[in-house]
Amino acid sequence: MYRTITLTLTAALLATPPPAAIAAGTPGMTGIATNESPLHMTQQNPFRTASTLSFQMPPFDRITDQSYLPAFEDGMRDALLEIDRIAGNLEPATFDNTIVALDRSGQLLERVSSVFFNMTAANTNAQLEAIELALAPRLAAHEDAIKLNAALFGRIEKVHAARSSGGLDAESLRLIERYHTDFVRAGARLSDADKSRLKSMNAQIASLSATFSQNVLKEINASAVTVDNLAELDGMAEADVAAAAAEAVSRGMPGKYVIALINTTGQPPEEVLSSRALRKRLYEASIARGMRGGPHDNRAVVLDLVALRAERARLLGYANHAAYMLEDQTARTTDAVNKLLADLATPAVANARREAADLQALVDAEKGGFAIAAYDWAFYSEKLRKQRFDFDAAQLKPYFEFDNVLKNGVFYAAGQLYGLRFSERRDLPVYHPDVRVFDVTDADGKPLALFLMDPYARSNKRGGAWMNAYVTQSRLLDLHPVVANHLNIPKPPAGMPTLLSFDEVTTMFHEFGHALHGMFSSVRYPRFSGTSVPRDFVEYPSQVNEMWSVWPQVLENYAHHHQSGAAMPPALLEKVLATRTFNQGFDTTHYLAAALLDQRWYQVDAGTLPTDVAAFEASALQNAGVDFAPVPPRYRSTYFSHVFSSGYSAGYYAYIWSEVLDADTVQWFRQNGGMTRKNGDWFRQEVLSRGGSVDPVGAFTRFRGHAPDVAPLLERRGLK
Repeated sequence: MYRTITLTLTAALLATPPPAAIAAGTPGMTGIATNESPLHMTQQNPFRTASTLSFQMPPFDRITDQSYLPAFEDGMRDALLEIDRIAGNLEPATFDNTIVALDRSGQLLERVSSVFFNMTAANTNAQLEAIELALAPRLAAHEDAIKLNAALFGRIEKVHAARSSGGLDAESLRLIERYHTDFVRAGARLSDADKSRLKSMNAQIASLSATFSQNVLKEINASAVTVDNLAELDGMAEADVAAAAAEAVSRGMPGKYVIALINTTGQPPEEVLSSRALRKRLYEASIARGMRGGPHDNRAVVLDLVALRAERARLLGYANHAAYMLEDQTARTTDAVNKLLADLATPAVANARREAADLQALVDAEKGGFAIAAYDWAFYSEKLRKQRFDFDAAQLKPYFEFDNVLKNGVFYAAGQLYGLRFSERRDLPVYHPDVRVFDVTDADGKPLALFLMDPYARSNKRGGAWMNAYVTQSRLLDLHPVVANHLNIPKPPAGMPTLLSFDEVTTMFHEFGHALHGMFSSVRYPRFSGTSVPRDFVEYPSQVNEMWSVWPQVLENYAHHHQSGAAMPPALLEKVLATRTFNQGFDTTHYLAAALLDQRWYQVDAGTLPTDVAAFEASALQNAGVDFAPVPPRYRSTYFSHVFSSGYSAGYYAYIWSEVLDADTVQWFRQNGGMTRKNGDWFRQEVLSRGGSVDPVGAFTRFRGHAPDVAPLLERRGLK
């Protein structure tokens, strides 16, 4: 199937090294030599044909680091041969011989790409990183060879011009329109000279994105905080202390404690550590990532990416990169996004300042003698939560054991809403012992999908949480979904239970919402499968699924003490629900600061480029009115993977944009009887199954009965 290859990162850099040089090992690329031909796969290569496992799940037991390059070589070659046949067809251009043929093409490349880029995110190593850096510009060049093919675009234009006279159904018409739009936006109408410059920029952007991502992972590992004295860990749960001790042992430092970082500015231990000095060390280690000098400093990478994307946007006829990206989203314009973020920023920061005053009063009452700082916020807000609601977040963890949350919470909710059933498979190969596989059966008893769960943090796994698809659904190709969720839960020492924070529980439900979007896909064409929707719509179904984490019927089913089995006391549940608008000034402001920073970077003009990352950040936050030191951005630029390496450039606003739809949808469920099969089936039919085959706002409007309304979101976040 022809689909844009999603590198862990996006798009484009430098001259393409010759295939033989890559296979043999070029200077600086030690470890990617292969015993297989650089041009052809052997008969034993696991990517050579479609997998024979259930739902064509990748045969991870047969895939080695040496499998990838030959498969990419053959995949790119075969795809271009298919494109040449389509473009050179002497028959008049038709929907079937041009558009459908294009959608069918590149299946080998899709097979190897879906595994490789998921492995570079979830289970990477030095060899895969070297391959990734080598492939990034080559895959960008491959993409350009298709989308800038004049003969191919000529045929697409002819089909597009005649689309209304072919008697095609709505999904087929949309496929024509989408391919035409994709090619035009990719530069198909540029002059040959401009196409040449575009190819060079695309190659550079791809390589820089790969470099950014790898630097982030290396900086996370290098920035872990070492603690010599157990007393400094006062406040940390016993299991977390044991995990820190185990991490120290794994790094050759027995007797010490190592606190690994996650890829957000704030670090979870800041909530519980009574040592202000250690909280400060954690915070300062976090915000210094990518800005400390040395081989993994990302400042130059950020500036180069911003400059290249700005220049590319101008070449393609747009004022800036944000304008280019937003044109193809539901937001459409920078004005629309700027207005939403600005409208939310003022009340959010006002709330955050009130919250800060409350925290400062608590510090002063304890005679702390200091002004509340960013690394104090989580610690004192938990104190205030406990004081105000007689509630300590640590009280929840014993009731949130991972397996119980997964099976009796996440899976249970999907069963009640959609009739799904889950059964664990232990006969299928996985890429890491912690990965689990589940058969998913639909309400009618028919197999629906395979679901993989990869829950634990690892040093070779990128931060955050995400969903990906190894196989995407398509009736055209008779494919059924194989989807996976990845989390970064600290793994407890052997024999100890995996107990989750409330945020981790919410994240599980969120990511499973993405998984449902992939599993419920019911489209004909691969181009539209699953989560192939605009970035500012893709978070909507996952955010809706979060509501079930605290739905009484669901919570009562999974929130049981991991030792006694006792249900969470109703009074504790009431406190959880009562605190849902607590700290919303902070939560909204630190998200908005990152979203506004993203827009400022990508709304710069190619003629007025920034030259200093820290200075630009400070100015952008000040101008947006969110420069409140106790509430820093959720991500600083040098570790903002969403927008510099993961496809969300100028798109981080999507979470709050999607939350408008989410809050409105939650209101609909409450008004229409809540967790019922009728409601679930309606949401599945109108939203989750459609993928990109329909206009997303139209899908929402058909489901909801009216256009999106922002009022439920303002009420939810205490901003009304």
